[in-house]
Amino acid sequence: MNTPRTSTDSSTGRSARNGSTGRSDSADGTDSAASGAGAKPKRPARPAESGSRRHRSPLASFGLHGGLLLAAFIAVFPPLWLLATSFKPNSDAFTLDPVRNFTFDNYSHVIADTHFLDWFGNSLLVVLGTTVIGVLISSTTGYALSRFRFPGMRPLMWTLLITQMFPMAVLIVPLYNLMAQFGLLNQPVGLIVTYLTIAVPFCAWMMKGFFDTIPVSIDESGRVDGLSPFGTFWRLIMPLAKPGLAVTGFYTFVTAWAEVAYATAFMTGEENLTLAGGLQTFVNQYSADWGSMTAAAVIIAVPAGIVFGFAQRYLVSGMTAGAVKS
Repeated sequence: MNTPRTSTDSSTGRSARNGSTGRSDSADGTDSAASGAGAKPKRPARPAESGSRRHRSPLASFGLHGGLLLAAFIAVFPPLWLLATSFKPNSDAFTLDPVRNFTFDNYSHVIADTHFLDWFGNSLLVVLGTTVIGVLISSTTGYALSRFRFPGMRPLMWTLLITQMFPMAVLIVPLYNLMAQFGLLNQPVGLIVTYLTIAVPFCAWMMKGFFDTIPVSIDESGRVDGLSPFGTFWRLIMPLAKPGLAVTGFYTFVTAWAEVAYATAFMTGEENLTLAGGLQTFVNQYSADWGSMTAAAVIIAVPAGIVFGFAQRYLVSGMTAGAVKS
């Protein structure tokens, strides 16, 4: 009787062990299937990128850097040559040798023996008037075109666009007749009005594009706080428009500082000329004083460089915003 119980127990034990093993195997199989179903399939390994994308060949690198150095030399050579010539006597103006007879006579002659200080004063007056009035008109016009809808808006936009299509040479005669009719020849006011006709259309379009990038919700919050439309523009929008204002101011400054055609056509007499017009007195069909002209050109370039230094951090963002959103 002991034998059957042993046999039964052993068979029962084997069945239990087999059942346990089966359940374990089944559980393992389920876990394996679940893990196989839940795991993300592995992506095939990407082929190694070509070496041309990561590393340039020595020949390509040499060609790239050589081209950049050549372009930099071409860009820097003219102003460096102008600066070197300003320190040479007239007899050495066209020599390729470096400065051998260094002299400040050209600068002293320009400042002491010519009307250069009068030209500088005239240019400063014209530039300040053009820049201040141009920035004010361009910003207000651009803001109105960006935020408001009013009768004549489309014709105004087309007028600002079409006025930029005419070259300056075509407008000299009609503008000269207008200046003569209103008695504005040989007057700084005449040049200021003329330069505004050049700068304002372009700057107004650019400022409109920049104001389009400023959320309208800022205007609405100003209205909720009780600000008038001009108060909203002046106190909320203008501080946010510094990049656009910098570009507008720099463009109007360069337009008035470096323009030659209108300055020589509308202003007569050496004491009434601007700096750009005064440069032409050094080189004409009868004589050429290259040393004095280069010295005057160097002096004229200094204020433009200073203005560019102050405005350059805003130029990229301002021009980009005005070009994309228009």
